[in-house]
Amino acid sequence: MNILLLCNKSPFPPSEGGPMAMNSIITGLVEAGHKVKVLAFNSDKFHVDIDSIPKEYRDKTRIEFVDIKLKINPFDALKNLFSDESYHVKRFISKEFKDRLIKILKKEKFDIVQIEMIYMAPYIETIRENSKATIVLRAHNIEHKIWERIAKKTVFFAKRWYINHLAYTLKKYELDVINKVDGIAAITYSDAAFFRGITATPTIDIPFGIDVNSFQPSFKVKEKPTFYHIGSMNWMPNEEGIKWFLNNVWDRVIERIPDAQLFLAGRNMPKWLLKCKKNGVNVVGEVPDAQEFVKNHDIAVVPLLSGSGMRIKIIESMALGKTVITTLVGAEGIQYSEFEDIIIADNVAKMVANICRLYHDTNEAEEIGVKARKLIEDIYDKNKVINRLLIFYNELTTKREITVLN
Repeated sequence: MNILLLCNKSPFPPSEGGPMAMNSIITGLVEAGHKVKVLAFNSDKFHVDIDSIPKEYRDKTRIEFVDIKLKINPFDALKNLFSDESYHVKRFISKEFKDRLIKILKKEKFDIVQIEMIYMAPYIETIRENSKATIVLRAHNIEHKIWERIAKKTVFFAKRWYINHLAYTLKKYELDVINKVDGIAAITYSDAAFFRGITATPTIDIPFGIDVNSFQPSFKVKEKPTFYHIGSMNWMPNEEGIKWFLNNVWDRVIERIPDAQLFLAGRNMPKWLLKCKKNGVNVVGEVPDAQEFVKNHDIAVVPLLSGSGMRIKIIESMALGKTVITTLVGAEGIQYSEFEDIIIADNVAKMVANICRLYHDTNEAEEIGVKARKLIEDIYDKNKVINRLLIFYNELTTKREITVLN
């Protein structure tokens, strides 16, 4: 197959959730022997020098960039309050990207055009006009759900009203778009179930897949376990969750375990967190090797209160044999067995109790880590994931061919 992927940001380097998910599919398709081309936005928020991408990767993906500025324009944001258009999506409309896409489609025939996230959906009409390819939406999240959940937890009335407006317009756009594609590849089974309940568009769950062999687990937990969180802090749910955790959970943990240590890693640490002086809190920031950081610590804490889709950093921690303590929202979409391969703690009391219990019972933490690794091997192996996606592609293209013939 010849597959074109339209990405809202560069899939390389795979240093945060979106690029990691895109890169997993792209490299999986290449390794399976298929021809791939990537056209991606290169924004001021996630800017990549194309020369910094390994030549082998550039050759195999034939990656091209189109520059775009995604910094919020206050005037445009204010004007959007009087519109039913999604401001989130509108920022990704680019004449230069459209022109480049047309040029690519006229030069080359593709079997599949996969749009990564709904932010690339404004180009569906352009694809239809210039190609007979089957269009697949890769849904990393149910985008409007993220903003609905954030709005519910926003105290300040004016801000809550504005976020609700963003969620409403995004939902309106998202529910319309899913009827314009030929197939939906949701990242979780729960997201796939949501889409199946509201559209006849063929839908499958294709989780984030990892190269299991590249994750060498370390099951051993230190006598005094260290806790950690790793994730990009420019993703609002991550910042929201860590702020809640530090303000409500960590002080209570310190009261019971005075020498407990928490390490926070990730890109774009906010100023308030860099200034944090809480006992036992170590703000590391961006790390050169995420796997090495995880291996050096023992128990992951992922206190998400909002969000949608799949938390890739949870999958990677589990692949490395780590116990993960998270919320129902954090574990959403992962096919877990509670207290066997993951710990669910959905309120302050449960979070504190589970952190303290595992600190004192390192054998349980190790046993959960072993089972977590087994879950990843069984369900989230990249080769198995790519095989399912290719079967879905074939079903969609066959169906489309039959429809055209009839």
